[in-house]
Amino acid sequence: MRALLRDAGRTLVPLRGDRHGPLPPVLLALTVVTGLVDAVSYLALGHVFVANMTGNVVFLGFALTGTEGLSALAALVSLASFLAGALAGGRFGVRFAAHRGRLLAAATTVQAVLFAGALAAALAGHDETGTAVRYTLIVLLGLAMGLQNAVARRLAVPDLTTTVLTLTLTGLAADSGPAGGPAPRPGRRILSVLAMLLGALAGALLLKAGVSLVLGAAVTLLTVCAAVLWRVSRPGAPWAAPQ
Repeated sequence: MRALLRDAGRTLVPLRGDRHGPLPPVLLALTVVTGLVDAVSYLALGHVFVANMTGNVVFLGFALTGTEGLSALAALVSLASFLAGALAGGRFGVRFAAHRGRLLAAATTVQAVLFAGALAAALAGHDETGTAVRYTLIVLLGLAMGLQNAVARRLAVPDLTTTVLTLTLTGLAADSGPAGGPAPRPGRRILSVLAMLLGALAGALLLKAGVSLVLGAAVTLLTVCAAVLWRVSRPGAPWAAPQ
């Protein structure tokens, strides 16, 4: 238990000289954003994901059989938007390859702008997710989450992918016990799961007051993350070097 709490504490407040610097707590905050955005996409946009592409592929398969309540077009638009965002994230990774902090800062700034666009669309539609607003949100949020995924992959901070928890949960279980020995970074893995859970829970609760409230919370969180990253991303920081 002591090791778990120590690991969780060092993830939330990294020690001076930590190899990943301030990246872990920021990536946890982005994991909360993922929970928020998936609450919007699944609960308000017609059972489609903009961050979880595994679920989208499964939904696409179901929709192609004519399953009620699912849209093959929505799943395809989300997949295409996510891939376009991931492509942009790859370009960001090349442009900011020498400084991981500036890479994440630039990507988070663009994410905040895309989320702000989604918020504007929701407000213009008075929180009614008709066809035009629905697909506008899917495209903008899909682009943002594809970008986030690609950049998180480039950063290579262990156990903080910001979206995919299957491997995190598998590692938490498989690496513990007599066979696997003590799990590495158990606190970080648990925090990652809790961050997603918190985001989904908050998103579902805020959604009762409207889509714009959830998107507003996400924009605020992204803006804070971007501001912090730009502030701490000084030239030559040891943690900023490519891993």
